[in-house]
Amino acid sequence: MVQLTGGEVIAKMLAKEGVDNVFGIIDGTYFGFYSNLQKHDIRLISPRHETSAAHMAGAYARVTNKLGVCMASNGPGVANILPGLVVEEAEGNRVLCITSARRTGIMYPDRGGTYQCFDQTGTIKQFAKWSEAVPSFDRIPEMLRMALRKCYEGRPGVVHLDIPENILNSKQNCDINFWEPSQYRMMELPKASDYQVKRTAELLKSANFPIIHAGSGVIHAGAKQELTEVATKLNAMVTTSWAGRGAMSETHDLMMPMVHIEANNNVRNDADVVLILGSRVGETDWWGKAPYWNAQQTVIQVDLEPGILGANKPAELLVQADIKSFLAQLLLELESDVAPSMDTHREQLIQKHLATKKAHRKKLDEHLADKNVPMNPAQIPYYAQKAFPKNTPLVIDGGNTAIWTNFYYEVNDEMPVLSTFKFGMLGAGPGQAMGAAVAKPGQPVVCIIGDGAMGFHPQEIETAIRNNLHVVFIVLCDKQWGMVKMNQHFALRPLKTMWKKTLDPHESINADLGEIRFDLLAQAMGAHGEYVDNPTKLEQALQKSIEVGKCTVIHAEVDPVKHMWAPGLRYFKDMHAEPKGK
Repeated sequence: MVQLTGGEVIAKMLAKEGVDNVFGIIDGTYFGFYSNLQKHDIRLISPRHETSAAHMAGAYARVTNKLGVCMASNGPGVANILPGLVVEEAEGNRVLCITSARRTGIMYPDRGGTYQCFDQTGTIKQFAKWSEAVPSFDRIPEMLRMALRKCYEGRPGVVHLDIPENILNSKQNCDINFWEPSQYRMMELPKASDYQVKRTAELLKSANFPIIHAGSGVIHAGAKQELTEVATKLNAMVTTSWAGRGAMSETHDLMMPMVHIEANNNVRNDADVVLILGSRVGETDWWGKAPYWNAQQTVIQVDLEPGILGANKPAELLVQADIKSFLAQLLLELESDVAPSMDTHREQLIQKHLATKKAHRKKLDEHLADKNVPMNPAQIPYYAQKAFPKNTPLVIDGGNTAIWTNFYYEVNDEMPVLSTFKFGMLGAGPGQAMGAAVAKPGQPVVCIIGDGAMGFHPQEIETAIRNNLHVVFIVLCDKQWGMVKMNQHFALRPLKTMWKKTLDPHESINADLGEIRFDLLAQAMGAHGEYVDNPTKLEQALQKSIEVGKCTVIHAEVDPVKHMWAPGLRYFKDMHAEPKGK
């Protein structure tokens, strides 16, 4: 019999799960938890805002394929972390959020007038995978085991455990048997049946032009190598969702990167059989509907989450399985009797699509010849990619900044890519970049972010310095809400917008921002700061950001009109309209 606080019980259980980092801001309501982390070899990393803690946990989980853990204190702390949790659930990152609550007896339900009190579990339950409150000390182990089971069931997302402050902080005599993870949750994810693997192989082998569509589930499963091997074995082209970028190197001849939108549509319409891996085939994939997809094609959908199977696109075969295991099973089946197809018709189609991809890339790269001051936004991701090693994590944040970065930073299968592809949240980048830096110590992380998005959480520069995180923020500065401004211009005066490319300042509504010198702001917090307005200075600043070995902020002046006219904008606008079949 030993005396433990409720918080130490939690710390011991997390240590057994292999948790080595917790992200959150200290508070007396869970002192019994965070004060016991270090003795269990768990590092507490504190940002300046709780929502960044959620993004740090989500990015850490995505990059390492481990569990990301964040914490927040009752009332204001939980209110602050909510935006981050909403985003991490949407992006499908494996996050356990532990929050404190007011003491038992005055909340759940609130007896009226309780300080710093609201229905925390009820609020988070509306969007998370699971959210419950611990009612008593003796139920901590049981309920944390339940939370951890939920973390590893189905599609990754947010799981929340709420614990009253008196349970977290008080010491009780304990006779707890601390179970091993294998004793309370499945350690091996579900596999496909022999029939499902054989049927998949049959459908793919009999296809004239099979393709593979990869979502973020491939990345979460750590199945990049298996995907490339299967695609090569089948001689099948691969497309991805936006969140699936990096599932296969975009330099591979069978890969059709998402940025080539028209070419993607053509590939998906030529396909008679499509293998969908770890993708919900949602709105950013046009719901899998015509005219962007072939409405008559045969579909095989594989996902860890059974609730999404067949939800948005009808399928011939639905498989609940871990993507990595499924592809390994499929490879064994294919290797029994299949060599890469040399079918002439298929090869002609592949070459046709590759030619379209090459022509579109050539058209996009015309922006790179523009060396004017202030810079064409295409220059920033282009030179950043040249400067940083291939395995450098890339974080993308902003409206038009995200579009320019996606179109001009080619992704390979060695680099993690983090953004809010499913939620489009501004300001998540600083937290995501710091989480990636914790996951990849000793190397830089590059975050390309707009000045509007950086304005949400610039204080996290200090967090990066305090925690020795080598994050390089490249802030594209145009002093406007560019994406919204462009929409306003077309809504207010479309003909003048087409003719002049922009309207006069008084012709838009609250779309302009004042200047923040982010390089000087960085210097004030102990970071390295650089100001650039042309490609030559940018190249020098990028090299310096690597050499200094600490958080760096590059204030990059971009042409505000060119920045508004980001490539592919009309596709993003059309994305919100329901596709109409042929």
